[in-house]
Amino acid sequence: MGKEVNFGKLLHGGDYNPEQWLDYPEILEQDLAYFKKARINEVSLGMFSWAFLEPEEGVFRLEWLKEVIDRLYENEIVVMLSTPTAARPRWMAEKYPEVLRVNAARERNLYGERHNHCYTSPVYREKTRIINTKLAEMFKDHPGVIAWHISNEYGGECHCPLCQEAFRGWVKKKYGTLERLNRVWNTGFWSHTYQSFDQVESPSPKGDFSLHGLNLDWKRFVTDQTADFVKWEIKALRDAGAEQPSTINMMYNFTGLNYYKFADVIDFVSWDNYPTWHKEAETVTAMDTGMQHDIMRSIQKKPFYLMESCPSATNWQSVSKLKKPGMLQAASLQAVAHGSDSVLYFQMRQSRGASEKFHGAVIDHYGGSDTRVFREVTKVGAALEKLQEVNGSQNPAEAAVIYDVENRWAVEDAAGPRNAGVFYKETVEKPYQAFRKLGINVDVIDETCSLDGYRVVAAPMVYLLREGWTEKVRNFVKNGGIFLLTYWSGIVDETDLCYLGGTPHDLMDVMGFRSMEIDGLYDGEWNEGIPEPENPLHLERAYRCSHLCELVQPSTAEVLMTYGKDFYDGMPAMTRNVYGKGKAYAVCADFEQGLYDEVCRKLAEEAGVERIVEEVPEGVEVTMREQKDGTRYVFVQNFSREAVEVKLPIERYPVWQGTYDGTIGSWKTIVLKGR
Repeated sequence: MGKEVNFGKLLHGGDYNPEQWLDYPEILEQDLAYFKKARINEVSLGMFSWAFLEPEEGVFRLEWLKEVIDRLYENEIVVMLSTPTAARPRWMAEKYPEVLRVNAARERNLYGERHNHCYTSPVYREKTRIINTKLAEMFKDHPGVIAWHISNEYGGECHCPLCQEAFRGWVKKKYGTLERLNRVWNTGFWSHTYQSFDQVESPSPKGDFSLHGLNLDWKRFVTDQTADFVKWEIKALRDAGAEQPSTINMMYNFTGLNYYKFADVIDFVSWDNYPTWHKEAETVTAMDTGMQHDIMRSIQKKPFYLMESCPSATNWQSVSKLKKPGMLQAASLQAVAHGSDSVLYFQMRQSRGASEKFHGAVIDHYGGSDTRVFREVTKVGAALEKLQEVNGSQNPAEAAVIYDVENRWAVEDAAGPRNAGVFYKETVEKPYQAFRKLGINVDVIDETCSLDGYRVVAAPMVYLLREGWTEKVRNFVKNGGIFLLTYWSGIVDETDLCYLGGTPHDLMDVMGFRSMEIDGLYDGEWNEGIPEPENPLHLERAYRCSHLCELVQPSTAEVLMTYGKDFYDGMPAMTRNVYGKGKAYAVCADFEQGLYDEVCRKLAEEAGVERIVEEVPEGVEVTMREQKDGTRYVFVQNFSREAVEVKLPIERYPVWQGTYDGTIGSWKTIVLKGR
């Protein structure tokens, strides 16, 4: 999964756009002084520079970029150099309109914005290869260029004739015959049978959008076509001799692409993190952000890079809230705790005009270093300098939660028991949060990932079964693993065809029951789970459930909880089944967080998952990184608004960074170090 990437230090810096200041040569010199003051050691350049690099077709101006990179390197600042393909120059769109995207209604876009280009277009690919080759030839041996930042925030789709033809080829290659295509997409529904592959079209509000197999495969095609374009970009660099590692910057909770399919395409994962701090309790935002960090780390199971974050307020959220003092450092160190080897910002210097002129920056329009934000950034830089030896360490995890984007596509398109809120992401978050509240590392993996090495695995709402998934689960439990499955699982295959003969498909013996029905509850409606007397998990209190309640018929499973009312009063609401050397648990309804907190704590204990801090107070995060020699760094962070008491194992893990007197202040971080 990519190269082993280690830049030898934690990076601090971010997106810099000197092309906007070419008429102000004094700005660069001033910025260099400011960067050194803020302990900036990296900047990302060039991602929106195409019009400056190639102002006319075939006319290249790269000297200014080299001069900037040279000056940065002279000041011990390295560069991640971007390919400029996220925003094409105007001359290209005017001469080659095919490079502009067509939407699902089959309307071609006008020139403008970012990511308004077709990944299938031979013209766009040719122009991309030319500019990437020019950049590689100039900077392949430059000691200041440490990595290639491929484009920017890939996303979106194109429905142009070129993409339609490519999609037809993709479908034909996947299914081979029309007979198979019609079967797996169930096109007999509404008489939508295909008589030719030439009839295949992408989903459209003007056409087909109710063939769920078509919808799924279109999304898969978009991911594959995007990944192919990334490969095209990287190949141009490699063919020209540039061997520096490559990355793409991914995005928060983004479902337009299956990011796990990029694990073998890029050398290291990076992502852009813009939480809405202070909108609700910081503890809630921190937990949500932590899960996104863990998703990114789990894609390649190695350190990732925080490519963008905001040092102040964004300008595009519904309310652009300032970060309160101390929040930037807490958020930045949370990224490092979860496996990031960088804290990078958008942007280094605030633009004077256009849509991001009020987006927060290290250096604002005032242009001085005597600002609150600059001081906050400088504090982060100082903290990272003290933490440098953490660089390159891993985040070993004995617990995993399954989050699968293709499954999410299918769940949210299913037209099933609830269509106004099936809450897939929220369902995944419940066991994740429960494990994290125990202070244990959690990998967030998809169905294609191995389960080897984990002691306990939670699989929420695995509605769509990917190839080989049930065999992994079967072996995991048989060999002693603790497995937790939820309602609405094992329902359809990879083409969204419902399984016949009972669900959860191929796991009924492992789980010890068969699902019979699932009840969609109206908003505000609820049921409850009542513990069975002397149940083996020693559950004693009742918990509420809402949204979805599954009705199951046990075969070999023990009943741990039963429903408290409605016509299914007394039926199983939670079960346990012994299978081989392990145990398979099932949560049959959308229960409140409290049930997951209790159950996951007991499952982690049963599985023997190590906990470095025995009691983790509410609002406190405990995250561990580990070097190959066994040295551990235990990050303890308080995201609550008040100081909290917490007992830390300082005999085994002495305090390495920060101050600790039995309490941790609000938004403060302590790092312990030991073995």
